[in-house]
Amino acid sequence: MSRPRRSTSSQAFNLKVLLVCLVILASITFGILLEYAIAHAAVYADSTSVIAAGTAAPPSSLNTVIDNLRNVIVGLLVALATLFLTVGGVRYILAGGDPGEVDAAKKTLRYAALGYGIAVLAPLLVTILKGIVGAQ
Repeated sequence: MSRPRRSTSSQAFNLKVLLVCLVILASITFGILLEYAIAHAAVYADSTSVIAAGTAAPPSSLNTVIDNLRNVIVGLLVALATLFLTVGGVRYILAGGDPGEVDAAKKTLRYAALGYGIAVLAPLLVTILKGIVGAQ
């Protein structure tokens, strides 16, 4: 037996739309700031990787390759975690008190937090990888 659908007033609908837009904007902003802080705040030792013609020169060391790979992976992790944060926030707002939907939204938010945690720990994992490989 399905329960009857509740009618939503125009004001409540506008508030939900505004909250969804704010969640999307806030999660994208958070993702961009975190990606910048993790991937672009590091000082690069080799600043001569771009030659005058504007094309990229080959990496000069294994450290440069590993750092570039780390930046790409961190960017992908932050983008994916931001997507999960956005979807989870929108699902939570639109759940309407349904316990199953609220639980699914919380699970999605948990996955987003896990993704951000892995992205924050990426520099540590790269340091461990450099120690294993022997690149100093």
